[in-house]
Amino acid sequence: MDQQPSREKTAIATEKPARTALGVLALCFALSVLGRGLGESFTVFLLPISESFGWDRAQVVSVYSVTALAGALASPLIGRLFDYSGPRSVYSLGLLLLGGAFLFAANASQLWQLQLTLGLCVGFGIALIGNVPNSILLGRWFGPRLPTAMAVVYSATGAGVLVLLPASQILIDHFGWRGAYQVFGTASLIFLVPLLIMPWRLFSTGSPHLARNQTTDVSAAAGWTLASAMRHHAFWALFSTFFFTAIGMYAIAPQVVAYLIDAGFPPLQAATAWGFSGVVLLFGMLGVSWLDGIIGRRPSVLFSYALSMFGIFLLWLLQWYPNFWILTGFVVCFGSMIGSRGPLLTATAMKIFSGKRVGTIYGTISIGSGLGSAFGSWSGGLIHDFSHSYNPLIAFALVAVILGMTPFLLVPALRR
Repeated sequence: MDQQPSREKTAIATEKPARTALGVLALCFALSVLGRGLGESFTVFLLPISESFGWDRAQVVSVYSVTALAGALASPLIGRLFDYSGPRSVYSLGLLLLGGAFLFAANASQLWQLQLTLGLCVGFGIALIGNVPNSILLGRWFGPRLPTAMAVVYSATGAGVLVLLPASQILIDHFGWRGAYQVFGTASLIFLVPLLIMPWRLFSTGSPHLARNQTTDVSAAAGWTLASAMRHHAFWALFSTFFFTAIGMYAIAPQVVAYLIDAGFPPLQAATAWGFSGVVLLFGMLGVSWLDGIIGRRPSVLFSYALSMFGIFLLWLLQWYPNFWILTGFVVCFGSMIGSRGPLLTATAMKIFSGKRVGTIYGTISIGSGLGSAFGSWSGGLIHDFSHSYNPLIAFALVAVILGMTPFLLVPALRR
């Protein structure tokens, strides 16, 4: 007689955490759309800013490099801040920084002012609402399903690119690049209001089911410190994979729109085409995570690298054959794989170094991605300025991607 009410209570108890987990996932996705979309929108602003001030490519791309570098160096600090202060403080500070930075950038008249606002402040702001805090928060709710959850959140980069790149071009066409940044700054500050009133105490707690399961692992997990993690070969293998892959991806990404315009595509078409990478990125993220469950992590990651390299080859062909089909192939192969390894690398790091200091450890590993993004984008601008050609830049990116793949071929912890 009492079995039916008992089953109903169990179903209700299970349903509520599930709804909360989906709410947390939606929040992390929305924040990533905003952060990554605003960051990647700089590819559309590159030419207008360069023409406005008469700066060369390397000078303008240096702003993007500072953005990536700031995000990289901030990652361990953000992980530690999240461990001690929780998500509400971290996310709120991120939106506040983004809003103020874009509003100040709209009035910039010198390069150092853009490097300070669009570079340092935007980079730090994106990191505060980005993958490090999101991965820690989602880990509390999704546990072994973290790769799938992170694939959804990482795909927000694509959604942000899809929405904000064409929108940026439209805003620039109507209001100029300064007016576009005023819109971005105001929107970021408006989003801060609903963020502050969300049920953060509930969000921070995590899934009760996962919390019960993890109590048995506390003694084993508590032993990891940043110092002990840095003595483990898996730490540096993941760091180098993040570093070299980011160099290869971001040597190209900031200049894609400019490259397509130079190849003969109209500006709005070039921005929209690269913005469409946001659609394929969603399928790339979910596809690689799905393959992880079918054929294993290492084959899935190696497959993603093969697609990236083929996409780079198609980009090289576009300067000789600027047609729709090759452009589509490049966007699908290269665009779908930007960050596609991220969810798997994140899940690997958080599994190996799980414990109360995982935020600090993962944040430090993430420095590799930011340093690679900064070095890759800055080097890409220099290579273009010195060679007046995209061919050395494309070759540089290809070599970096191969180096990023190498740990999965050689390092035991990543081969398993």
